[in-house]
Amino acid sequence: MFGSQFYNQLTSWEEIKSVLDVMEAGRWSSVYTYDHFVPPWTRTADVAESDLHPTMEGWSLLAGMAAVTSRLELGVLVSGNTYRNPALMAKMAATIDEISGGRVILGIGAGWNIREHQAYGWEFPSMKERQDRLEEACELIHKLLTAERFVDFEGKYYTLKQAPFAPKGVKRKIPVMVGGTGPKRTLRTLAMYGDIMNAICGPEDLKRHWSILESHCEAVGRDPSEIKRSVHVPMRIIRDDQEAERVRRGNTWTMVGSPPYVIDRCAAFIEAGVDEFCLQSIQQKPDVYAELDEEIFSAFD
Repeated sequence: MFGSQFYNQLTSWEEIKSVLDVMEAGRWSSVYTYDHFVPPWTRTADVAESDLHPTMEGWSLLAGMAAVTSRLELGVLVSGNTYRNPALMAKMAATIDEISGGRVILGIGAGWNIREHQAYGWEFPSMKERQDRLEEACELIHKLLTAERFVDFEGKYYTLKQAPFAPKGVKRKIPVMVGGTGPKRTLRTLAMYGDIMNAICGPEDLKRHWSILESHCEAVGRDPSEIKRSVHVPMRIIRDDQEAERVRRGNTWTMVGSPPYVIDRCAAFIEAGVDEFCLQSIQQKPDVYAELDEEIFSAFD
């Protein structure tokens, strides 16, 4: 039920492995990287000094994680569709699924970071076009992951001609996580082709997003029970109540505070239907991960 997104910047492989060891031995269920090439600290095209921070590529890092773990599910939360051909991304996910023994989740989103698009020469289309591309990419990936033989696909942005696709997945069809909660496009794309919803929101907004998703599922003939619910939210133990309130910045659903406070917030998300917490912004240190396991996760055994 409890996973975490690592940060790829200003870290080392040895530090990452030390945290993975704690996660593997504890109650943690999954680990994710992010898909950014500079630290994702701004939504503008401005060049920042922090862009120079060493930042590892997410899918390559995930392959290393697959090789040194045996239990945790693994994913990129989430891949920017504009960075790679979606058939290539599906092949990468299937390859790492082989390495891991069947533990990969394929996360995908429309892409938003204009700075890194400009830095590396990738086209940054309009929001509408990025949503069109995401829907087409998810359809293509679904066909590759489910087809028995060669795949033909003729879209506006992507084309396959008698494309083979093997291996597909060790234990099951690789689940596709669609990041975002746009009510008109993103949730419809999820209803048609996805397996996991991932949202950044509180419990009440999650219920609202799920209701919209159920409407899209009904429209496309999909059983919504086939789709899992995950949230990408912070969790931090801060025992000083005033400091915790300052860090929460008025977001009472944010899981930051004393252990009882954090446990109560977790329970509210679970009541709202959450299947997995994809936690964010956790200090990448073994003792921090062990503390959350022992003081928070144990309440849900």
